[in-house]
Formats: sequence, structure tokens, C-alpha cells
Amino acid sequence: MITSFITHPDCALHDMGPWHPENPHRLTAIIDRLKLTGLMQELMQYKARPITDEQLFRVHPKAHIRSLQLSQPEQGFTPLEDETLLGPQSLDAASVAAGAAIRAIDQVMKNQTDNVFCAVRPPGHHAERVESMGFCFYNNAAIAAVHAIETFGLERVAILDFDVHQGNGTIDIFRNDPRVLVCSTFQHPFYPWRYAESQWDNIINCPLVAGDGSQQFRALVEQRWLTALDSFKPQLIIASAGFDAHREDPMGELNLEDDDYYWVTQLLMDVARRHCNGHLVSILEGGYELSSLSRSVHRHIEALVGL
Repeated sequence: MITSFITHPDCALHDMGPWHPENPHRLTAIIDRLKLTGLMQELMQYKARPITDEQLFRVHPKAHIRSLQLSQPEQGFTPLEDETLLGPQSLDAASVAAGAAIRAIDQVMKNQTDNVFCAVRPPGHHAERVESMGFCFYNNAAIAAVHAIETFGLERVAILDFDVHQGNGTIDIFRNDPRVLVCSTFQHPFYPWRYAESQWDNIINCPLVAGDGSQQFRALVEQRWLTALDSFKPQLIIASAGFDAHREDPMGELNLEDDDYYWVTQLLMDVARRHCNGHLVSILEGGYELSSLSRSVHRHIEALVGL
């Protein structure tokens, strides 16, 4: 199994302050662990390229992007939401994060690799078509899906989100779009407080309650995701890979373990092998306790590599 690892040093340019959980140390912790264990040597390593306007405007309207650019301060922060702060170079980081997703799609669709992990920030799955929120500016997973559809002519793309928070931005962008199936596990009731009801045939919401752990998570994925995926028969799978449902992460109240991320990754790879030649692109979303984040990502990548 050939696995690519895509990142960019400019992801560190977005820094909302040392108090903020979504900070550059997240990627440092992941990369340091992969190097320490030797797993990084098993990966094909690539640098992301900035996203182009054409690629970005497929998902987020030009007027919205221009508004963000005009709001970017020369110093200090512009608050977009209580804890979503736009700094002087935040959009530079967001550009390479989204660009990593584009490069990942190109690699799997051109059969240059079997699967990809994008170690990027800021995350993306809360970014709606015309609203940036939840630490997110551009919706990386949505940008990847639309690129696959528009560039490679795919008709069925599945986005699978296992963050502790529901990917409201992804739902906002693709509700009623039959080309994209969105399956999501998340804590409920919880931020972002919207789109919790599955009102659309292509949106499979799987809410968990505070205190739920491995047993409840695995049962929901097997019962709800697998049925939908085998019916949909995706030509590509994109994982919105959030690791903040871990029991050690302070951002939520679910109790997943390191091995749950290995398990769900293996399950997604099985689906990918059945329906789309193993093509799977994983993009980092949440995960804020550095030790559990780095361990969980390590297990996730072990499964991608086939260990």
C-alpha cells in the first residue's frame, strides 16, 4: 500500500495565540510522533501547493472570499466568531490546507498513490458556503470533492466525518446534491447546533450522546454508514478525520480510544477497495489534546499504510 503524506510549513502561519486549542503545535505533535516511531519513513512525503481562485470559487463564492480577504488584518485579529480569529496570515495557511486536498485528489485519481493523509490546518468542515466558523475558513473536504467531480468526472463521492463536532459546513454545501454522500458521527446536542436532523437523502447523521464510547460509535458506523455506502457505491472516499472524540480530548465528551481510529480507517479502506479501487483521501479536522491526537493519527496512518 502506497500512502502519501501532504503538508506545508505555511500551515503554521495561522496562529490565534498560545491559549487557543487550534494552534500550530497540533501538526508538530503529529509529525514528531511519526518521525519518532519511524512511520514517516513509510510515507511518500509531499508539500502542498496554494489553492487557485478557480478551485476555491467552485465551493465558496467569490464575494465571500473577497470579504474574508478584506477582513484579514495587518496585525492582531479579526473575530469571525467567538473563537474563530482571522490573523494576518490565516488565509495563507488556509490556502495551502485546501491546496493539499486538491493535490491529494490528483494523486489518487492519477494512481500515483493508493491513499493520502493531509496533515493540514486550519481545519475545514465547519466552513459553510458563505460563512467561516468553528476554526474553519475554507472547507477542505468539500473543495476536494468538487475538484474530483469537476476535474475527473466522478459522479459519486462519499465524505465520511468522524469528528466530535458535526461537519455542518459540508452538509450546507452538499445538501440535496446527489453526487455527494455525507456520513457523520458526532456528539449531540453540541456545537454547531445546526443541521442535526437528516432532512436530505444524501446526509446520514449519526448522533452520539455525551459519554458514548467505542461500542456505540462502532455500532452506528456499521449499521448506518455501511448500508448507505454499499447502496451509494462511491467512486472516491474522503475522510474528514477529526480526532477530538477521543476520551482524553477536552473539546468533547465522547470516549473513543486510539484503536477506534485504526478500526474506522480499516472499515473505510474495505469500502474503498469494494467500490473505488482503494482510493481514499483523509484530511485532518479536529483533535486538540496533543498526546491523544498524535497517537490517534498514528493509528489512522498505520491502517492507511496497511500495518
